[in-house]
Amino acid sequence: MSNTIYLGYYFKVKPLQPAVEILIAELGYAGFESFVETEEGVTAYIQKDDWYEVILNDIQILNSDEFDISYAFEEIEQTNWNEEWEKNFNPITVDDVCTVRAPFHEKPNTEYDIIIEPKMSFGTGHHETTHMMIQHILKNEFTGKSVLDMGCGTGVLAILAEMKGAKPIDAIDYDNWCYLNSLENVERNNTKHITVLEGDASLLAGKSYDIVIANINRNILLNDMKTYTDTLNANGILFLSGFYNDDIPIIEAECNKFGLKHVETLERNNWVALKFKK
Repeated sequence: MSNTIYLGYYFKVKPLQPAVEILIAELGYAGFESFVETEEGVTAYIQKDDWYEVILNDIQILNSDEFDISYAFEEIEQTNWNEEWEKNFNPITVDDVCTVRAPFHEKPNTEYDIIIEPKMSFGTGHHETTHMMIQHILKNEFTGKSVLDMGCGTGVLAILAEMKGAKPIDAIDYDNWCYLNSLENVERNNTKHITVLEGDASLLAGKSYDIVIANINRNILLNDMKTYTDTLNANGILFLSGFYNDDIPIIEAECNKFGLKHVETLERNNWVALKFKK
């Protein structure tokens, strides 16, 4: 990884939300593979080999009159990304029960101990949405349940689901970096019942689950809601996050169209994680 050359795009965004969320989603589809939200907007990274001069032409939000978005970009000197996140990655503990940490952190005295090397993948547990999804998993029964972790990032939610007794589990992400990182983390935590797949909701044809976990973004969730519902067994549970409190009505309306009932809401710094039942 240290030999890969990246370009860094530094976006300044006003107002920040929901523009940053939309911008990240559109950049992800264009080939950008990692993002760091900042006080002014977001920094996005893409491998130089994947970059082309008009890469931002299809980023529709840049043409929106609703938001003021400016940017600059530069080639990033070869960086040891592992060293970079090791400097800034502190272990987190959720509800005094579950710890998410790196291999170099001291072993905690918690019931669930998840070891990940997130590198540039989303899902260290630090973000509000991952934190709340961990809370949902901790509060609910997973023993013997078949589970889908859609948009798995580091695989942290799939790993916790197995620790809670779930099997079998599919963990899916369209981002190659996340796919490879999830494979590493699944092996690192000695989980035996997780299948990691690279792709999108098209992989779900013919599959069925007792529980679906989808921590992605609002637009993808709305687009794929019918697919998620179709995979859910009778009385199945759907956990959704990756969006804001203001988005609840549109998410709930889409879920209701497919017979899903809103059961519970968790909120953290205006981000929410919802539980629905089929």
